[in-house]
Amino acid sequence: MNVIDTNFKIETIDINSKYDVKWVTEFINPLGFMYEPIRVDATIALCNSSGVIIGTGSYQGNVLKYLAVADEYRETPAFATITTHLFDLLMDRHKTVFVYTKPQNIVKFEGLGFKLIAKADPLYAVLELGTHTIKDYKQYLNDSKQPNSKRTASIVMNCNPFTNGHRYLIEQASKENDTVYLFVVEEDRSVFTFNVRWDLIRRGIKHLPNVVMLKGSNYVISGATFPSYFLKEKSFNEITQKQTELDVTIFCEHIVPILGINRRYVGTEVYCKTTAEYNKAMATILPKYNVELIEIERKTINNSDNYISASKVRAFIKSGDIEELRKYVPDTTFNYLKDNPVNI
Repeated sequence: MNVIDTNFKIETIDINSKYDVKWVTEFINPLGFMYEPIRVDATIALCNSSGVIIGTGSYQGNVLKYLAVADEYRETPAFATITTHLFDLLMDRHKTVFVYTKPQNIVKFEGLGFKLIAKADPLYAVLELGTHTIKDYKQYLNDSKQPNSKRTASIVMNCNPFTNGHRYLIEQASKENDTVYLFVVEEDRSVFTFNVRWDLIRRGIKHLPNVVMLKGSNYVISGATFPSYFLKEKSFNEITQKQTELDVTIFCEHIVPILGINRRYVGTEVYCKTTAEYNKAMATILPKYNVELIEIERKTINNSDNYISASKVRAFIKSGDIEELRKYVPDTTFNYLKDNPVNI
């Protein structure tokens, strides 16, 4: 009878060390992961008394990643030791911790107190544990709900920064609906911070009284629900596809019922493949929840084929092309950029 060594020791990995990264990669990749140190803030290794790695765990922001344990140690406290250690680290900085894992691991995390938010078989599930959870976000939405709204639309925007294209899409939705809930991506992974983006949108839509701005929190295109959105990968693969499904499913199962949303507006996507595929995922999933996807042709400059995009605006900011910039953004955005130079 083999006796399993449970005299565990936690070691912090130097993610800038080729040796350490190789050590973790050779352990974790055969277990079905593809470890990429560029996508984590920190990694730990769990070793036995002989110094042999028997488990790993990482985090990025408040999201746990790459939690894996060697087969022969799966009936030991190894998994709980790794998860609890990382959770304790993150709870010193965050009110909620998320875990991005495979659906077959749901039961393990639920055993440690995590609650399932949604899953996209067979690749991903998202669970959370903390003091501010999706239950609190739902209460925030319920408090913001507008009465007597039959035609209820939604838009999700990052607005990095707010352009005439964004305003055009919002105005179209405003004309066609009783209420428009505008979800602003809260994740701070853009050139412009959330607070700046929120203020530019607010200033730019003051003339639209039926538009209600809402924070996306951790549940609308965030690092917990859709990390690939912020990576803008050149190749749209199965991993990114499942992340889109996960994000849209969370929107449909947790947000749509509270606000009574029956439409979601998007602009046509001609530049970013990730966003284009996200729109395709919505076209498939939204109707299952009785939500209509309405795609509005992207606004152009003077009815040409020159489409407006935030990426073009950022390019004009970088090059200092003020005259071109003025054509692409509302006066409120232009005045802000003029008074607050941005380094890109």
